[in-house]
Amino acid sequence: MSTQGHTWSRQVKKEDEEEDPLDQLISRSGCAASHYAVQECMAQHQDWRRCQPQVQAFKDCMNDQQARRREELQRRKEQSSAHR
Repeated sequence: MSTQGHTWSRQVKKEDEEEDPLDQLISRSGCAASHYAVQECMAQHQDWRRCQPQVQAFKDCMNDQQARRREELQRRKEQSSAHR
């Protein structure tokens, strides 16, 4: 029996395989490692109080990322104002 048509198939992500928007944001922030460290600690200890060093590291990373983003937006705003 011969197969007709093409032999390739397109892989389509299922709904449950789509990346969560929050995970996408964290990945783009550069803080994914800190985020995963918090998750691992929570899975191990089941007590957020025992994970405070990881939580603080993640918070610091996100605060740094947000500050860099604000600076970049301000720089772009100033550059666009200067070109007018």
